[in-house]
Amino acid sequence: MVPVSENQTSLYKYVFPPELDRPTLAIIGLVQPLGAIMPISEMQARWATRVFKGCIKLPSSAAMQRDIKSKQEAMAKRYVSSQRHTIQVDYIDYMDEIADLVGVRPRISRLLLTDPRLGLNLLLGPCTPYQYRLRGPGKWAGARQAIFTQWDRVAQPMQTRPCNEPEPLRSLKWPLLLSMAVAGLAAYYYKNSLLVFLQDPAALLDMMKSWLPTH
Repeated sequence: MVPVSENQTSLYKYVFPPELDRPTLAIIGLVQPLGAIMPISEMQARWATRVFKGCIKLPSSAAMQRDIKSKQEAMAKRYVSSQRHTIQVDYIDYMDEIADLVGVRPRISRLLLTDPRLGLNLLLGPCTPYQYRLRGPGKWAGARQAIFTQWDRVAQPMQTRPCNEPEPLRSLKWPLLLSMAVAGLAAYYYKNSLLVFLQDPAALLDMMKSWLPTH
């Protein structure tokens, strides 16, 4: 049905055979992404259903062949010639490419002006499928909130059990500084005695003995 030679097959955007008179066949998931494959398969399926319904028209067979050839040439420049690197795609670039065709790619530059918080989350945060539900066919009202809370769902499975907050340890900084200040003050006040002790330690010992009670 779809010819394959040395692990290579000619599919428009890795989905549609270009030689069919009518687009009645779509190959879903026949890609090797640098990223998750399930969101890509979902995006391909969204595009395919729009094509099957007649909402989106594919270009001419010649135009599709040119796109296929362009992708094969780019692949040959980037990777060594092997059966492994025939359907390689970059996750974000490919998702954006198909999302453009479906009409669901988020307009980040516009969102930075109209909804800066959301725009910054899309620009600097992870590229998750929620962002392809913000507009266009299949729009989801909960997509915006899901983007804001996606890190919570990443952190939640990592928690094994709730733990009490550890009690803060008492800092020894101030007692230490106070002790050093007292020692310094005492050394300054008794500096004459200190000099005597350094010159003759036995004299200081005799002085201390005189302070001790006698029996």
